[in-house]
Parts: sequence; structure tokens; C-alpha cells
Amino acid sequence: MFSSFFNRLLLFFLLFSLVLGDKAFTGTYGVNYGRIADNLPPPESVVTLLKAAKIKNIRIYDADHHVLRAFKGSGIEIVVGLGNEFLTEMSVGEDRAMSWVKENVQQFLPGTKIRGIAVGNEILGGTDIQLWEVLLPAAKNVHNALSKLGLAKNVQVSSPHSEAVFANSFPPSSCTFKEDVLPYMKPLLQFFSQIGTPFFINAYPFLAYKNDPQHIDLNYALLEKSPGIYDAKTKLHYGNMFEAQVDAAYAALEKVGFGKMEVIVSETGWASRGDDNEAGATIKNARTYNLNLRKRLLKKKGTPYRPKKVVRAYIFALFNENSKPGPTSERNFGLFKADGSIAYDIGFTGLEPSSATSSLISLKGDGAWLVLAFTSLVALFL
Repeated sequence: MFSSFFNRLLLFFLLFSLVLGDKAFTGTYGVNYGRIADNLPPPESVVTLLKAAKIKNIRIYDADHHVLRAFKGSGIEIVVGLGNEFLTEMSVGEDRAMSWVKENVQQFLPGTKIRGIAVGNEILGGTDIQLWEVLLPAAKNVHNALSKLGLAKNVQVSSPHSEAVFANSFPPSSCTFKEDVLPYMKPLLQFFSQIGTPFFINAYPFLAYKNDPQHIDLNYALLEKSPGIYDAKTKLHYGNMFEAQVDAAYAALEKVGFGKMEVIVSETGWASRGDDNEAGATIKNARTYNLNLRKRLLKKKGTPYRPKKVVRAYIFALFNENSKPGPTSERNFGLFKADGSIAYDIGFTGLEPSSATSSLISLKGDGAWLVLAFTSLVALFL
């Protein structure tokens, strides 16, 4: 009896590990872990915080070794960032890209679940035209390095864009890429289409509302009940701006021949504080947006234009970052304060001494899940 029980238990664990290893993005809800601050918790505490919140997907904007070591065995999937300052160097030759991948990705695998490399951030449509020219060769060299190391199947190369790549986005069906962006965007899309990379967009209803509060319904921006908008071309109704922004990206992609490419939101969020001229930047609005968005993403449904494409998004950001330059809002996008406590309540628990010692949370990797599985199986077989 006991031999049969342990054989079945072993088989279950093997199957369980295969299922875990097969997913590149677990679920629909991720978070951006920015660290432009001098008062944040150590990465080891951040792991505890994320596991308590059941957040399994994060993005960082570099490849910090302390962070990557801290996440070893956590089971949390990470997209690392190759900063804009490295793009020119990476575009020149594959040797430098190979060195970077070996140093910042390969050596941490498989213990740390690095699932992607974001090559640059918001390059196209930005002010540095030289970076537009080197983005594609840099991305290709990084991908080629991953391929030669046998890592390309599990580590995805991407590059997130801002809304500045679009000439217009209202109504969603009218969205097009800017004419000056197209010569760089189309070959980039062609390459990403070949390697199976989605289109990543940083979509912020907050920024749209902040820039035009007289003409945008706040409830529409916050995913609250509102009259919404009607797109006459597609005959579709949009109850919130977030879905309209996602479908605008789909429309733009379709117009240049990439209608089947998936859109993933690499950043979205709402500031809880702002300057006097930053309309809508309040704790109440930040809580409303992030709570409604979390509920919407957990439903795992599509958009009006792409109802079968489940929407996935990374929230910006995990923490308020006190060293970020710019207006006050830039330092107040966090779901959590610098001490690890919640900035406002959307269902997460902050870092607390009493909860940080939880035996399941403190287990490394997927150990907590295996303990739960073991307990369930013991109850089943005995």
C-alpha cells in the first residue's frame, strides 16, 4: 500500500514540475519592480511580499545581480531589462550581446526564472533618433546569443513602446503608427513576429486624463461605470479607456499586416499623489483604478475587438520611488510604500513582522505548493 502511495506521489510531483516549467506568463497580472529609490526593502523581503500577494510575474528595468540572486528558487518569473544606454554597444556585434547574456541571464538559470529580456524601453517615438536605428540590430544580437546558448525557447526578447508611437488612438479603430516611426517599427514587428514575441505597450489612462481632464470622463478612465464611447467603424462599445487603448494597438498592428500579434500591456498604473497641475492624482483614484483593473484582469477575458485574446498586464509599480526625477506623480505610482506597507487597499497585505515568518511563505521556490500538494495527497490516500 505504502509503495503504491509513494509511486503515485512521485508521479504527481514529476507531472506538477512539468506543468510549472511550461508556462512563460502565469496568469494575467504582473507588476513592475522599479528601484529608483534609496529607501526600499531588500530584494529578499520583496520576494516575501510578492509571494504573500500571490504575484508570480515581475519586470525589472535592469539585470541587478542582488535582485536575481534573491529571487532564486522563488518561482517568480522575471523579465529583465537591457537599458537604453547599452543598445548602441549591443547593436555593433554579437560578441558583446553574448557576454551580456552570459553574465546577466545564463548564470542565474534555471534557479532564477528569467523569462524575458526587454531590449530598451520606449525607444521608438522618443527623442533619441540614433537609438531608433540601433534597436533592431541590438534585439537581433541578443536573440542570436540566446539561441546559441540554447535559451531562446524559454527567454523571450521584446521591447516595450509608449503611446508616442501612435499618430492617433481615438476611436480605437482609427489608430495608426506615426509615419516617421513606421520605417523602424515594421522591420521590428517582422522580427518579433518571426520569433513569437508579442507587442508590448505602456498604456496609461491616467496620463490621458491628466493631459485633458476637461474632455475625458474620469469614471471612463478609472474603469468605473460610465457611458463610455462608441466606435462607429467597428460598431463596438467601450466602457473604459484601458480596453480602448489595448484595442487601438491591435488596430494599428492590423493596418501594417500584424493583426495576429498579441498585445501585452507592459506598464499601466495610476499615481496616488501629484502636483497641483496633475489632475486626478489622488489616493482615491489610484485605489479605484488599480482595484478595478486587478478585478478585470483576473476575469481572464479579452477586449471588444479581440474577445478571444485574454488581456495581460504589468502594473506600474510595486513601490513608490523617491529618487525618480520629474513631477510628483512619478514618485507615487506604487502599490506599496517604501517600508513595505500598502499604499492603499486593493486586497494585498504589506510586509509585517508577524506575517513574514509564515512557514509557507518562507519556503524557497515552489516548496510551499509542494507541501500543500503533499498534504492533500496524504489525506487522499491514507
